[in-house]
Amino acid sequence: MGELSKSLAVVLLFVSLASCQALTGKTAGENIDDGNITASVNATLVADKASNFLRIDVDTNRGVVSLNGIVDSPEQKTRAEDLARRVQGVKRVINNLQVAQR
Repeated sequence: MGELSKSLAVVLLFVSLASCQALTGKTAGENIDDGNITASVNATLVADKASNFLRIDVDTNRGVVSLNGIVDSPEQKTRAEDLARRVQGVKRVINNLQVAQR
């Protein structure tokens, strides 16, 4: 890759990071941290053998984790929140999970 191409790639990287910050109001570091937290919460939920948490959507904004979706019981709703709360970097959990009607 030529020097001009490298320079252009670096400029484009910084422009894209700046535009992400402008759109979300978060720094690139905050976006990365939130992505890591979301991935860790998802992995923790999927690894839980006691429950089926495949219908849970996880979103993170500045360390605040939102859980949305459907679980089979009130106990699963509580367990999902507890598991998410234990993940490093989580500041708070907003539990919007709904218990499926039987």
